[in-house]
Amino acid sequence: METETNMEEENINPRNKFKSLKDKVSSATLAAIKGMGFKKMTDIQAEVLPEALDGFDVVATAKTGSGKTLAFLIPAVEVVLQCKEKQLEGTFCIIVSPTRELATQTYTVLQDLIAYHENITSALVIGGESRKRQSAELATGVNIVVSTPGRLFDHMRTKEFDYRNVCCLVLDEADKIFQYGFEEDLKQIINRLPKDRQTMLFSATQSERTEALIKSAMKEKVHNINTDEDNLMATVEGLKQGYAVCETEFRLWWLDKLLKKTKNFKVMVFFSSCKSVEFHHEFFIKYCQASVLCIHGKMSQSDRTEVISNFYNAEKVALFCTDLAARGLDIPAVDWIVQFDPPADANEYIHRVGRTARGMGAEGNAVLLLRPDEIEFVNYLKESKIYLDKYESWDKLANLKPKLDAAMSDPQFHQLAVEAFEGYMRAFEVKKLKHIFNLLTMDVDAVARSFGLKERPDVDVRIGFSKKHRPRKRIAAMLADKSTGNKRIK
Repeated sequence: METETNMEEENINPRNKFKSLKDKVSSATLAAIKGMGFKKMTDIQAEVLPEALDGFDVVATAKTGSGKTLAFLIPAVEVVLQCKEKQLEGTFCIIVSPTRELATQTYTVLQDLIAYHENITSALVIGGESRKRQSAELATGVNIVVSTPGRLFDHMRTKEFDYRNVCCLVLDEADKIFQYGFEEDLKQIINRLPKDRQTMLFSATQSERTEALIKSAMKEKVHNINTDEDNLMATVEGLKQGYAVCETEFRLWWLDKLLKKTKNFKVMVFFSSCKSVEFHHEFFIKYCQASVLCIHGKMSQSDRTEVISNFYNAEKVALFCTDLAARGLDIPAVDWIVQFDPPADANEYIHRVGRTARGMGAEGNAVLLLRPDEIEFVNYLKESKIYLDKYESWDKLANLKPKLDAAMSDPQFHQLAVEAFEGYMRAFEVKKLKHIFNLLTMDVDAVARSFGLKERPDVDVRIGFSKKHRPRKRIAAMLADKSTGNKRIK
């Protein structure tokens, strides 16, 4: 065994070892990296670090779980040291993350990285926490700020925050910053920062919006790095992934079976709406005595932090979540990713399954649940280099009807079921792949039954359109109804 290990060490390309950066990276940073247990750089780190440490603007595209956090934190720390040598004051580096959870996680890794630097200060600036306390902290001139876009822009409009000497801006999960509605905040942030700075942009996927951001935020000479270009699969190697097809009204029964089969594992289950998370969480906690946690965007920051901490430390538990938890969270040993509600597109699929099989040699499992009329989604994923095996449904599903009847006798739970149904339908309204996720051909009665409802609620799922467009959309829907013989949802 010892001989094999030594041979493996010898086979590592010396250029891929962190100690090969000793001429560009401070000894304190290298000591911290060693203390964190890292010897060999991942592909993205080996590609990004030489360019970033030379001060170039970098755009990096890599699979989630590939080690990009250290790829931007190491150059950020070294930039701060250079600024300190010039005896500058204030904040020198800003790292922008799309969610509070990802910002918190990045900040935690940063603390490990600066453990051997006595004079580097940092602050976590996110929503849900005291603005006054954050403002006082920023007024001291912290060197590195890790923040979400909205709260960062709030502080940039105050006198307490001195960002005149910012030399480095990092945009992490840049595509998701747009998706969460922070486009205007990000524009304002970029416009206020010094033009002569280094900018690093990291993302698991690229889009027209990120391309526009690159043009507006970065220098003309940008180093584009894509570690996935020659890869035949869009997801990591250690991930076993498949799909299951289930009749619509028995989806809840299928989930019950899956939770029983994975009760000794750490599992993440993705839903399309906050109310759907709440409904399923309450049902399985109260009526099935299952070990289940939940997190979604309408929870308070303190509750979200507590849930993530509990899930992080648990050995076996299921976490019901929205896509809030799909981005960037590096939770150890997640065994199963269950997409109970399908993602909007291939990019969202990649980010969801990226919560498992993280890091070199890691393994994980993922299953996507589809209704019979959503089966075309498998072919759509195949076009994006995502290949799924078909997992045959289990023969026997436990009869949940008695438990559902008991739950529905509670008026508050019945109302929650109505709201969950409504959230599920509205999530379909905004999906772009209308040929796959088709509201007009959907068996809405079966969907209602999947939430334990005997009758479908009277819900106008087209409310997502602006008012001026609703009449036109409704006329189009009525014409479609007449041609297909389908009844309108409302």
